Order: sequence, then C-alpha cells, then structure tokens
Amino acid sequence: MSLASWFRWNEPPNRISQRNPTEMVVETLMMELSWQTKQAEKQQRERENEYRKIKTGVDYGWLVSYPKQSYDISPGERLQLEDMCTKIHPSYCGPVILRFRQLVTEYEPEVQEVSRLFRSVLQEAAEKIKEEEEAKKLARQWNTKNKTSLSLTTFKSRSRISPFISDIKTISEDVERGTQPTRRVWSMPEFRSTK
Repeated sequence: MSLASWFRWNEPPNRISQRNPTEMVVETLMMELSWQTKQAEKQQRERENEYRKIKTGVDYGWLVSYPKQSYDISPGERLQLEDMCTKIHPSYCGPVILRFRQLVTEYEPEVQEVSRLFRSVLQEAAEKIKEEEEAKKLARQWNTKNKTSLSLTTFKSRSRISPFISDIKTISEDVERGTQPTRRVWSMPEFRSTK
C-alpha cells in the first residue's frame, strides 16, 4: 500500500463547487463582515495612537504589539446574522457588499458598531427583495386578471349594437325638432357625403 493513497494528492481538484448558492452567499457576506471588522479595529487603533501621540507628544507605537484580533462577534449574534444572510438572493450579494462598504467608509464606525451596520444593510436588502417579490406577484395577478377580462370583452364585443336605432328619448331631441333631422348619432362624429 502506497503512502500516496492515504493522501488525496492524485485526485483532480473539483472545478465546480458542490455547495449550495445560499451557503456561498452566507460565507461571502460573513467574510466581508469579518474583514470590515478587522479594518475598523485597525482604524480604531490608529486613531487611539494618534490621540496618544497628540496627548503625550511622544510616539510609542513601535513598542506596542497588538493581538491579531481582539474583538469578535458573539456566537448568538453571528447565528442571527448568518440567518439573515440566508434570506439574501445570490444576485443581491454584490450590491449588499457594495452598500455595506459604502456605509463603512461613510460613517467610519467603531468596531462594535460594524455588526449593527451590517445588520441594517441586510434588513434593507431583505425588505427590497420582499417588495420586488410582491411587485412580481401583483404583476402576475394583474396579467391573469387581464387575460380573463380580455376574454370577457371579446365576448361582449360579439353582440351587435346598432347605433342608429334607439328607443331612448332624450331632452336634446325636443330641442332639435325645430332643426333639420340629421343621421348623426351623438357619440359618433358627423360624416357628410358629398353629392
């Protein structure tokens, strides 16, 4: 038995991912959140160093060693955010990331505020998706209603209406009795034949 059979070196790498698109969206969005959290933590440290430098007048930044990542999202909050990410359609993943990055650069939040900002972006996207689904549903309902109403109008248009024969008496007939009778019907324009 060769040692290579124990390891999977000889197997070709899978080109197509076997994961669900929802899982990929969750993973991508959560990676973006962790990246932005690290960036916010780094910016917060830089601000604190600038403040100390201004306050003391001396830069001891070269002496300080920082931990890799001191802030982490609580497991409960992480699960809630992952659940919210599952509601995001894959086509909205890119716009959600762009909106999140835009808000992070605009507000420059503290490390603790990044997850709340991310939550607000996810809620905004979920509401937009819900509105679009409702609009599509209404459009489908409208289209089915139009098809039935069109069939009713075609049925109604099959019956013949003669505009020149009317048993309904109107007030205008009394007024026009003194004038020349015309063949014109009130709802139609007058066409005169040239003789």
